Amino acid sequence: MKEELFISGRANLNIDPVLHIWHWQIPVYLFLGGLAAGLLFFASLYTVLGKEDKYKTAVRIAPVIAPFALVLGLFALFLDLKHKLFFWQLYTTIRFDSPMSWGAWTLMVVTPLSFVWVALHIKDFFPNWDWKFKLVIQLEAWLQKNKQGLAWIILIFSIILGVYTGILLSAFNARPLWNTSILGPLFLVSGLSTGAASIMWLSKDAKERKLFSQIDLMLIAIELFFIIHLFMGFLASTEVQIEAAKYFLGGQFTFSFWVFVVGIGLIVPASLEIIELSGRHIPVAIPAALILLGGIIFRFIMVEAGQVTRYLY
Repeated sequence: MKEELFISGRANLNIDPVLHIWHWQIPVYLFLGGLAAGLLFFASLYTVLGKEDKYKTAVRIAPVIAPFALVLGLFALFLDLKHKLFFWQLYTTIRFDSPMSWGAWTLMVVTPLSFVWVALHIKDFFPNWDWKFKLVIQLEAWLQKNKQGLAWIILIFSIILGVYTGILLSAFNARPLWNTSILGPLFLVSGLSTGAASIMWLSKDAKERKLFSQIDLMLIAIELFFIIHLFMGFLASTEVQIEAAKYFLGGQFTFSFWVFVVGIGLIVPASLEIIELSGRHIPVAIPAALILLGGIIFRFIMVEAGQVTRYLY
């Protein structure tokens, strides 16, 4: 007969606060939300700056991806919900202390505006497009007249959306890996980088590709800066956050993070962009695809690793 002595309730299943409830839907949602935020940011920024005709891909073509990315992201989020029929209750109140409430209302604003933005440029794709109904034609004319104001609204909400994808995680104080204010800016910069990479990939104008390659290089440098300081902050913090950092510094996420996210997703495309800007031809699809791949892997790793880290008591 085997005797076991239990001195606490932690021997019971699921007593320790290990979170394994977020699966593939959440990182997909965070990636698509960040991508849409990046695309809408650049579209609205260059409209506000009066450079709409100079950077047509950024303002008119690439933003077509944004509403579809948002819809797919929201669908992934819907699949993750436990009580799917009650999602509408998020919109019966506003809680300023809840990141999810901020996110729900931000998406409520951004998603329809992304469709409006595409509708305003639909004649770039279909020159003979006719809205048929007089009311819709009048509405389009009014929106075209007030396009600068619309661009300002989208610009502000795209920044909020990009930051929110990181704050959604950092609001979970019980997860040491997520419990840092740097996640909001880091996810925003990552989303802007994926947006810039998409524009660079879609553009057929050499000057526009060069501009967004330079922008993307700057964003990659900022992203690397944030990643370095993320781990510097952890290593100078409490024991639980030091332990969280060790998952990436010799632990189970070391190879996947530093090889696929930092190496293949940031350093390699940055090197290729530098080579391209120096005058040698590099197919633009390669660095752009690597940045997008690195962006989604980054979110998968951060969501999974954050659920593994915990406070021990």
